[in-house]
Parts: sequence; structure tokens; C-alpha cells
Amino acid sequence: MKSQKIVIKNSVIKMIEISGEKYVSLTDMTVTFEGGSNLIEKWLRNKNTIEFLGVWELLNNQNFNSTEFEGIKNEAGTNRFVLSVKKWVDKTKGIGLKAKTGRHQSGTFAHEDIAIEFGSWLSPEFKLYLIKEFKRLKILEAIRSSHDWHLNRVLSKLNYRIHTDAIDQYLVPSNTSNKLKWPWFTSEAELLNIAIFGITSTAWSKTNPHADGNIRDHATTEQLLVMANLENLNAEYIRQGLNKTARLNRLRKISIDQLKLLINNQNIVSLTGKSKVQS
Repeated sequence: MKSQKIVIKNSVIKMIEISGEKYVSLTDMTVTFEGGSNLIEKWLRNKNTIEFLGVWELLNNQNFNSTEFEGIKNEAGTNRFVLSVKKWVDKTKGIGLKAKTGRHQSGTFAHEDIAIEFGSWLSPEFKLYLIKEFKRLKILEAIRSSHDWHLNRVLSKLNYRIHTDAIDQYLVPSNTSNKLKWPWFTSEAELLNIAIFGITSTAWSKTNPHADGNIRDHATTEQLLVMANLENLNAEYIRQGLNKTARLNRLRKISIDQLKLLINNQNIVSLTGKSKVQS
């Protein structure tokens, strides 16, 4: 079960993937609101909420028990009406809400459609921030699923071996055990990160504590292509005996030049075999 976190108005909110669909922690969404997680139960007592959940389930769940749903809907709105997520799921066979237990993923989770509705109930402003964050994630997923992005990530990983071999041969003392070589490899990897991103992976992780993966996992297609080139160049500079400062200065300049070329030149042929043609 994949999981990730998003941050909305200082709230760190867990998201998990179930059967290919995103589910958002309603429990986390309530943290900064007065009443906390008790707001979920209050929301579930609302007749409009029940009607919304029923429509969503009818559209997305072929096993939804509409008969039980009608009974719950008729009772909703009365003073005696109380509904838990567990009761809803048990009676209606609903799939839009999940009550999870466990060390890292406990709480009430809802399909992203339902989470937006809950966000609207909490605060219109919160809902808009939530929608904006979902859009950002979808754009990021689209970039990562592109053929060029994957191919450039593979190229970068293949060149990593060329890069580490040069570091091992020319920078690491010959009597160093494999377990103690990582500082040299890390140092050179960070040099490339500075050359391309202008920041180390360590510093980026501190700035983005809730982001999935490392800085290179969030790189653009152009940045990954330049990374593959710079790994080869840095390996050659190491063999030539250039010191770290000299290598960084050269790599930084090359990185800037290549990124400008890739981003601005409309005639560049992509790695998928399709060319960008000037109009």
C-alpha cells in the first residue's frame, strides 16, 4: 500500500493508495480545527453528508447496499442519529470511507472526492488549498509517467556506475573498505546536485521534509538529461586530476548552458523519437 504526505496550512496529511485510488486522512485534516477528529463524527451526522456519500457510492461501488443506505438516510438528521465509519461500512458495504488501524496509517481515510467534500465542510479555504494540492500531485505524476522522464532517470542511474568507478579509482584511498567509501560517493553526488539544482539533496530534504523520494525523483526531464551528461563529465574531470572547486565551477556552467538549450530550443529531438517543430 503506497503512502505519501501533503502539507496544507501547516497540517501534515497522510495519503494512501488503495486499489489504485487515493485516500486521504480525514483525521489529519482536522488537526488544526477546534474539535479535532470529533468533527468527523459530527460531519457524518449531517443529512447532506449521508446523501452525498450515497450518491458517490452508487456511482463508484456496484456492491453498495442501497436498501441499508435508505434506512440510514431516513434516520439522518434526527437528534438520536449517530453514525460511525465502521457502522457505515458494515451496513452499506461502502468503499469511500475507511477506518484504518496501525502504527503509521491509523485514522479515518476517505477517497479524494469525499475528502474534498469534507474539506469544504471544514472550511471553503481549506477545500481550495486541498484541490490545488491534488492538481499539483496529478501534474507531478504525469511528468513521472512520461517516457522521457523514465528514460532519463534510467540513463542517470546507468551513468552512476561510471561516476562511482572514477571516484573509487581516483579519490578513495586504495586501502579503504567498501563500507567506508560512502562519504566520497555522497560528496560527489552532492556536487552534481549543486551543479544542477543549486542545492544539496540533504538541504533539499530538510526544506521539503514531507516530500517523497529525493531531489532527483522530483527533477524535470531536462534536469535528468543534464545529470546523465554531468556524471560522465565529472568522471572524466576526476581522472584528469581536477580539484573539487574547479570541477564544480565547470559543471555548474555546463549545467546552466545545457538547461537553457534544452528548455529554449524548439528544434530539439526528444528521446521518444518525436521532434519539436517550429511553427
